[in-house]
Amino acid sequence: MVSGKSLGAGAASERPPNTVLVFADDLGYGDLSCYGAPQISTPNLDRMAEEGLRFTDFYSCASICSPARAGLLTGRYPIRLGINRVFFPQSADGLDSTEITVASLLKKQGYATACIGKWHLGHLPQYLPTRHGFDYYFGLPYSNDMSVEERGDPPLPLMRNEEIVEQPARQDTLTRRYTEEAIQFIDHHQDEPFFVYLPHSMPHVPLHRSESFVGKSKGGLYGDVIEELDWSVGEILKALQDRGLDENTLVIFTSDNGPWLSQESAGGSAAPLREGKGSAFEGGFRVPCIMRWRGHIEAGRVERSFSSTLDFLPTFVALAGGAVPDDRPLDGENIGPILLEGKDRDQEEFHYFVLEEYHALRLGQWKLKRPFNGKIYGKPVAHPTLLFDLNADPEEQHNLAGSEKERVRAMEAHMDKFWASLQPLVKAKR
Repeated sequence: MVSGKSLGAGAASERPPNTVLVFADDLGYGDLSCYGAPQISTPNLDRMAEEGLRFTDFYSCASICSPARAGLLTGRYPIRLGINRVFFPQSADGLDSTEITVASLLKKQGYATACIGKWHLGHLPQYLPTRHGFDYYFGLPYSNDMSVEERGDPPLPLMRNEEIVEQPARQDTLTRRYTEEAIQFIDHHQDEPFFVYLPHSMPHVPLHRSESFVGKSKGGLYGDVIEELDWSVGEILKALQDRGLDENTLVIFTSDNGPWLSQESAGGSAAPLREGKGSAFEGGFRVPCIMRWRGHIEAGRVERSFSSTLDFLPTFVALAGGAVPDDRPLDGENIGPILLEGKDRDQEEFHYFVLEEYHALRLGQWKLKRPFNGKIYGKPVAHPTLLFDLNADPEEQHNLAGSEKERVRAMEAHMDKFWASLQPLVKAKR
C-alpha cells in the first residue's frame, strides 16, 4: 500500500474529516447560476462556491453514466475495468468484486459509509453497493429511464440495501427522499467519521421534481429539477451546520458527465463548451465542481488547474490517514495539497475515452483529439485531427494542428504509449 502525501497542518485533526459527495446525473457545465446559467437559480450552490472553491477545469472520467461512476469509485479509468458502456436491467455484469472502491478503503479507516441514489454498476446482488464497501444503500440500481414507460423494462425498483422497497419508484419524490435519507444517515453517524456518496437520479430524463418545485424556475421543467437539487444541497449544508459538523466535513458537488443535448429542452447546457454527453469534446467531460470545507479551503477561490473524479479516491483516503492500493495502477492524484495549500498538481494529463475508443489527450493546456467520423446520440460528427489550446480556446473552435505539427506528433506518441500500457484490455462488461 502507498500512503497519501502530507496535506499540511490545515488538514491535521484528531478525527478525520467527513465527506459528502453529491453527484448529479447529466448536469451540464452551464446549468448552475455560479457557472453562468441565465434562467436557473442555484443560491445554495452559489453560496457553497462563495464559502469554498469552484473549479473551472474539472472533469468526469467518462462522458456516460456507468463508466463515470466506476472511475469515480475506483480512481481508475473505466477502460481498465472493462466498464465502457452503460448497464441495463438485463445486464449480467457489474463492478467486479476484485475492484477496490473508495468506500471500502474508508471503511477500513473506521468510516460509516452510505450510497444514496443511483448506483448503475450492476443490479444483481453481487454487484450492489453493499458488496463494495457501503454499509447502507438506498436508491435506484440503474438509470431512471430504464422503466416500463420508457423502454418496456420491468417496473423501476427502489432499493434499501439489497431489498426492493418500492416498484415502480415514485420518481417525483426521489430527490426529496434521497436528501432525507442522507441527513438521517448523517444524524445516526455524527459521532464517527462518515462518507456519504449521494448520486442523484436527476436531471437524467425523464425529468421529475417534487410538487413544491413545479413551475418554480424560469428555466422550465429542467430548471425546476436543478433548483430542487440546489435545495437538496442547502438542506445538507444546514444539517451539517446544525450538528456542528461543517468545519469537519468536506462537501463536494459535481456531475457524472455533460448534458444530454439530444433531449433538447429536457437536457441541460454545456455553455460555453462544445458538445455534451457521449462526446469527447469538453462539453461531454468538463463539469461543474464545487468543494467546501470551512476553515480549511479558502473561501471564494476559483481553481483553474484541472482535476477529475479520478482524484477523489486518493484524496479522500489521504485525508482519512489511509493508504491506497499498490497492486494496481491508479490514475488519480491526491489533490489535498491543491485544495488546502494552493499547490500545483503533479500529473498534468487527462485521457478521454468514449465507449471502447481512445479519443483525446489533455497535456497541460493542450488537447489533442484524434480524427473521428461517426455519430453521437444519432447526430453525425466528423473531423480531422484537432489541437486546441484550452487556456485560450475552451470552446474548441480554433484548430491549431496545422501550425503545431511537432506538438501533434509528440502528443500522438504520448497517446500511443499510454494505449500500449493498457494492453491487454480487460474484457468489456455488458
